[in-house]
Amino acid sequence: MSTPLVVSIPSYEDLAKRLADAEGWDRCAVERRRFSDGETYQRLIEDVRGRDVVLVAGTADEADTLQAYDLASAITRYGARRLTWVLPYFGCQTMERSTRPGEVVTAKTRARLISSVPPPALGTRVLLMDLHTPGIAFYFGDSVQAFHLYAKAMVMEAAKEFGGEDFVLAAPDAGRAKWVQSLANDLGVEVAFVYKRRHPNGKTEVTGVDARVKGRTVVIYDDMIRTGGTLLKAAQAYLDAGATQCFAVTTHLVLPGDSWERIRDSKLLVGVAGTDSHPRARLIESPGLTVRTVAPVFGDWLR
Repeated sequence: MSTPLVVSIPSYEDLAKRLADAEGWDRCAVERRRFSDGETYQRLIEDVRGRDVVLVAGTADEADTLQAYDLASAITRYGARRLTWVLPYFGCQTMERSTRPGEVVTAKTRARLISSVPPPALGTRVLLMDLHTPGIAFYFGDSVQAFHLYAKAMVMEAAKEFGGEDFVLAAPDAGRAKWVQSLANDLGVEVAFVYKRRHPNGKTEVTGVDARVKGRTVVIYDDMIRTGGTLLKAAQAYLDAGATQCFAVTTHLVLPGDSWERIRDSKLLVGVAGTDSHPRARLIESPGLTVRTVAPVFGDWLR
């Protein structure tokens, strides 16, 4: 049997290369260009007929989503025997359910879109990672096998590097309490949470910390860091409660615009660690921001 053939969209070329190089798999180049009206031209350079094809493509934005969907459809159209869509970052996770009438549950519509890719002979698998809500994996249609993988080992490794032998693993809010408690149990450390109150104007206020952090290092975990507002409020609360220093560990380094600069310049966090699940991570990697690759997580599963 031939080795898997790895394809990717432009924003995930780095991760695709790391995965292919680590596993000794073949790469498939894609010819791309833009027509004058903005339409994107794509062409698979290698013959995918009868191959197991691994598509490395997160859905960080609409352009990435459609480009990946088009590639996936072409891969199956040209005779791949199986498609494995490595989807390190699933966009639209915030809208995994509706809370007001008329809201669009985008996470579900995106899952339906991906599920509409014509299935190859041996089927389609979608590999997701550290979803904000695990139930999203069940939004995919019956023609797709969706698997939820975890970067837990990397998170624990980063937390220990930051915290040393004695630290407190903390959550930025009560919403991540269950997952942070599980990580803390595996690490054998204490856990802490902050309590927040939402005002009628929509703003939130930290009202307290539920653990002893005075004189100790605090490592804050969240599944993703976007603007960092919640993270910085939590760090300030832990420092106000007596923590000597705060670090942050995450899986998805989304950090749009100048978010990383604002987090760095706040001086509330000594260091931040995350993964390359989101293409933004490699673009902003710099002193104070450590980026680990998730290639081994997907490689181990696929192997």
